[in-house]
Amino acid sequence: MFTTRGLFSQVPCPYQENCLLPRCIFAHPKAEASTASAIESVQAKDHVSTSQDDPRKRRKLGCESPASDYVVSSNIDSKTETFLRRAKSHEDSPSQAPSVPQGRAERKIFPPARDISPPPLRKKSQSQNPIVSKEAITHNDANITPSKARFTIATASSVTNTSAKTPVKAPAKQESLNPRALKSQAPASHDIRYKLLRALHDQLMRLNTELSKDANDEEEKLVLSEQELIKKALDIEEGATLTPAIYSNVVKNKILVYKRMSVPQWKEERGKELARARDAEARNLSDTPSTKPTEPPKPIDTGLSPEEEVKFLTRLYTPVTGLSQHGYVSSLPSERDVEQARQGVEAAKGWEICDRCKTRFQVFPGRREEDGSLTSGGPCTYHFGKPFWSERSTLDPQAKREKKYRCCGQAMGDSPGCTKNDNHVFKISEVKRMAAVLNFQETPDNPDKYSAWPVCIDGEMGYTVYGLELIRLTATSWPSGEELFDVLVRPLGQILDLNSRYSGVRPIDMAEALPWNALPHDESTSKEPSGTKRKLRIVESPAAARTLLFSYISPRTPIIGHGLENDLNATRIIHPTIVDTALLFPHKAGLPYRNGLKMLMHTHLNRHIQVVVDGKMDGHDSKEDANAAGDLVRFAVGNEWRKMQRDGWVLRHGEFVPPQKAPRIMQKESLHESPAENSEQDSLSGKKRLREEAEVEDGEIAD
Repeated sequence: MFTTRGLFSQVPCPYQENCLLPRCIFAHPKAEASTASAIESVQAKDHVSTSQDDPRKRRKLGCESPASDYVVSSNIDSKTETFLRRAKSHEDSPSQAPSVPQGRAERKIFPPARDISPPPLRKKSQSQNPIVSKEAITHNDANITPSKARFTIATASSVTNTSAKTPVKAPAKQESLNPRALKSQAPASHDIRYKLLRALHDQLMRLNTELSKDANDEEEKLVLSEQELIKKALDIEEGATLTPAIYSNVVKNKILVYKRMSVPQWKEERGKELARARDAEARNLSDTPSTKPTEPPKPIDTGLSPEEEVKFLTRLYTPVTGLSQHGYVSSLPSERDVEQARQGVEAAKGWEICDRCKTRFQVFPGRREEDGSLTSGGPCTYHFGKPFWSERSTLDPQAKREKKYRCCGQAMGDSPGCTKNDNHVFKISEVKRMAAVLNFQETPDNPDKYSAWPVCIDGEMGYTVYGLELIRLTATSWPSGEELFDVLVRPLGQILDLNSRYSGVRPIDMAEALPWNALPHDESTSKEPSGTKRKLRIVESPAAARTLLFSYISPRTPIIGHGLENDLNATRIIHPTIVDTALLFPHKAGLPYRNGLKMLMHTHLNRHIQVVVDGKMDGHDSKEDANAAGDLVRFAVGNEWRKMQRDGWVLRHGEFVPPQKAPRIMQKESLHESPAENSEQDSLSGKKRLREEAEVEDGEIAD
């Protein structure tokens, strides 16, 4: 390197009075004396104190060299001071100068040949921004302050781009691999929690990486993203804090479990997690309150006549055998079982568990003599809405999801309930206990009254001193939807709660209802004025309602409904031929999970039943529910028939004809041309097999 001392002392400085270099190599004839005195004063002040009230100005390192495009701030931190000291130690060999730390610079900077002195003091500018160049200064640079520009090294164009006021959408807040803050005292120090969390995350990442290597299209759904892995590790660690005494052991055991886990086991665990997530989503969807219809309902086109639909329905029958554990009754309980149930009720002395608040209370059939009460324990406070998992807050993604009630939005555990009832209530699901109140009866054979048309039924239940009893029963004809009867039912026991929110039956309806046989049938079903609720007739007991239903059906009559085991058990009927839409459209998680009727109608037919208007619900309409189940069956019939048509089935003269099998001519020829060494028995067996394949069952192929 050649020395620059004095070589450009006679050349005027290109920047003249705007030059900021304290020892410029160019000539400054007019302001040289004033500049030297200013430098000396600044240096003296800098030796006394390194902090100044005014922000320090930036200066340029040269004019024509590549480093002249960079800006260096005199207000630097300790890392930058270390960097400058290392740069100073390499001033004799610039090629070995250290590079700028990551995030501090965009290009390599040439170290100065001498110590950097602070620039001369100048009057505060309005923007207080360091002067970069006339081209780089714009009105958008007002947002850049010296405090935000610590050792900023950037080109003039980059400063202009970053200072532009363009609206940028803030990215969603993500969780980091750091233990979550706890409301209560932490079971261990932050250092211990972090180390355990880190070890757990490493094992999860190992399994996830190995699964993603050879994952097919179906297994790609099981692979977790980086953020999902962090969330899973945080959830496991946070769950362990619920048991502070054994927190460390719980997390360590989890780490060992995942350390010993193989990829197939991890795949199985991820599949179960996805299934549980889908089940929770399905349950929330089935319980979502309906709103007013916004789209027209989908029409039902089966492509068949009503008579053909009835004949096709035999393919959709629901077998009740093997479903006893899910509430379906297929055989009469024995007298011994019924007597045993009666003795058990007497021994319990009326003690039951409330179906709503789970409180133990005592029930008094016929009322208690002391005060005439039907139940003990005082009023019942409960939540009538089902619980659901709330969505994660967008303002705080790290917040835990809470389980809340749909009725009031309160979190579980915040209050005992939002609704009060005068009495506690209960229900019984044991078959022999139900038979002790009213025994079951099989559908009798009615050859004279038998109708080939299926029947849709729906019942509403209320709470009495004998549990849940039938209080309304509706039957309609399928597929027309014509009403057969719709009656109120007087229960056997004293009423505790009519469950009007869901049954739609109110005390005044029961009190003012006329008997079913008081007037001729045509007058009893006369239409009420528009805008008023229709008044129903009442039968004297569930046994009378059962007899009324028996007058329209026989054992061969298909009964259609949703969750039919509830309606049949409330009516105490054992019927062999049923079509249950809860099983016809099964839940993806299988029994005992079931899709709600409201959700099925909305999903498949875009129809809204059990509508909640302005937050008020008048209860279910059993006639609407019965016909809704019938419409779902017609929808299933249409889908199944279209599928069979694609497979080659045809309809001829009212009969469903399967696809005919093509004759196997080549096989027959091969039998005639078989080698002579084949035995006669083999030839006969081959011909017999061909005949059997050509034969068709009776009634499958029409002439």
